[in-house]
Amino acid sequence: MTDFRAMPKVELHLHLEGAAPPDFIRQLAAEQNADLSGIFDDAGAYQWTDFAEFLNVYEAACSVLNTPDAFRRLTERVLAEQATHNVIYTEIFLAPDLCGGGDPVAWRDYLAAIIEGAANAHAEHGIEARFISTCVRHFGPENAVKVAQMTAQTAGPMLKGFGMGGEERHLMPSDFAHAFAICEEAGLPLTCHAGEIAGAHMVSATLDALNVRRIGHGVRSIEDPGLVQRLVDEDIVLEVNPGSNISLCVFPDWSDHPIERLRAAGVKVTVSTDDPPYFHTDMTREYEMLARHHGWTEATLRDQNRVAMEAAFCDTATKDAITARL
Repeated sequence: MTDFRAMPKVELHLHLEGAAPPDFIRQLAAEQNADLSGIFDDAGAYQWTDFAEFLNVYEAACSVLNTPDAFRRLTERVLAEQATHNVIYTEIFLAPDLCGGGDPVAWRDYLAAIIEGAANAHAEHGIEARFISTCVRHFGPENAVKVAQMTAQTAGPMLKGFGMGGEERHLMPSDFAHAFAICEEAGLPLTCHAGEIAGAHMVSATLDALNVRRIGHGVRSIEDPGLVQRLVDEDIVLEVNPGSNISLCVFPDWSDHPIERLRAAGVKVTVSTDDPPYFHTDMTREYEMLARHHGWTEATLRDQNRVAMEAAFCDTATKDAITARL
């Protein structure tokens, strides 16, 4: 029987704030005398019913992540948890709007604390982390430009890319072209959430408007055979989060999830957890469920890890070192 936990793993799509364990957020709330009881169920897990409420609960939990040291501690906790599932390389989304409230000076302090946390986790657990700054779509294009400028000014060995998350049904990708152009000009590779809550047309619109190498989610692409072929032809990598998709009712269950159909069609797919405590998942569970419902073998999983590492936004030396460990 395959020990999926022991397999070395690469994860490309993980939100730092969204990976905060509920007990960690409750601890911060207690330290700050903040009442966040309404966002937890009786068992202490995050509670929400649909995507809109998920975003509200997410932002409420982030309200106690309000100091650089809180983010340092969070980074150490999240990376330690990933290491228990033998994730050896991870790329993590950071939202400057949530790290210092979008203030450029505060953002530098928060980023420094996060990088310190990553260094501590690497020393203790051997896990390599890199970060991708993201604007929040439903905060609007003007705010996205501000975030892009902050990102371009602070890019470096650890901050390696730019992307966009948030409410996908708000505005169109072309509205954010200026923000993405700023980071592209700064030499940062690009990714963008699309084709999760919105359909295949949003993936097409993203590819048309933004020069992205990767698409976050992208699973609704299966609705358009022409788009699936475009993903293959343009060598676009999908950051797929099956457990997240099922929890958010994008697909009804694991058997209906299109990750294997996309892979069989030649699309480059990778596996991640998105916001794992919100969706009651982890990388080991994702692997186990893909094996159970889609027949993925150790060889299949190793192949997608190699795809993920090839698509990673880190430097060549890091890619080579992690690929050797895989």
